[in-house]
Amino acid sequence: MIDRHILSVTVRDRPGVLVRIAGLFARRGFNIESLSVAQSFQPGISRTTFVVSGEDATIEQVEKQLQKLIDVIKVVDHTKSKYVDRELMLIKVQVDTAEDRVEIRQIAQDFRARIVDVAREALVFEVTGDEGKLTAFIDQMQVFGIVELIRTGRIALPRSAADPKPGAKQARAA
Repeated sequence: MIDRHILSVTVRDRPGVLVRIAGLFARRGFNIESLSVAQSFQPGISRTTFVVSGEDATIEQVEKQLQKLIDVIKVVDHTKSKYVDRELMLIKVQVDTAEDRVEIRQIAQDFRARIVDVAREALVFEVTGDEGKLTAFIDQMQVFGIVELIRTGRIALPRSAADPKPGAKQARAA
């Protein structure tokens, strides 16, 4: 059965690392559906998140091959456990009338979208959430007219354990 997998790959910040990882996926015939790369909180270390579709056994092989790459520190397949994932989208929506502007703003408020640019003929929103939320927002805005849209790649972290280890520091409520 072919499933979507979210793989986080922690790597050393060195030239060519991303090319070697992407090449590994290409040689196996995988299309990278989503890609996000950024420095981690540790200097010299980056985290790359890939979304790919494939059979579990094949993805497991790719994980093992990734681990063999010199600059790869850790590989995690988030689809094997509970995780939190997010994506960022900027979307420019056409505004034809004052009534449309009010309705678009109300829908955006329902989605907790943030207005980041205002013009007479369009509004630009920043929307953060899981893939389903972003897709639903796009569906709602299509009736008004989407002028432009761009999405980042997905990022993911494992969910926190319900019972922290004894002696572990706990986050304070804000």
